[in-house]
Amino acid sequence: MKRRRDDRGVTAVEYIGFLPILILVGICLVQFGLAAYTMQQAGTAARTAARIGSQGSDAEGRAAGEAAVSDLVRGGTRVDMGGSFDDAEATATVRIPSIIPGFDFDPVKRTSTMPRD
Repeated sequence: MKRRRDDRGVTAVEYIGFLPILILVGICLVQFGLAAYTMQQAGTAARTAARIGSQGSDAEGRAAGEAAVSDLVRGGTRVDMGGSFDDAEATATVRIPSIIPGFDFDPVKRTSTMPRD
């Protein structure tokens, strides 16, 4: 029985054709994970700022909120303090880092309110 040799390497060619799709899916998954991580960091910053602001001044709360985030998102973090005499309200705005060149995402905002002591 004679063996045909004209279909050698077909699997490698199919893999090379499918590789860009796999890379794109991987990049999208990493970007989605980064967005979720940024949302969590914004919540942490808002809760920390509101807690410290309720026990001290708004400036202390703002500084604590900005210090509560990781180095990955610290550069794009802003904490605004507000509220009333009875409560401290903190709004943390954190920019989502992008690993896809040319894409910018809207920043994430989280708000937290704590009663003043």
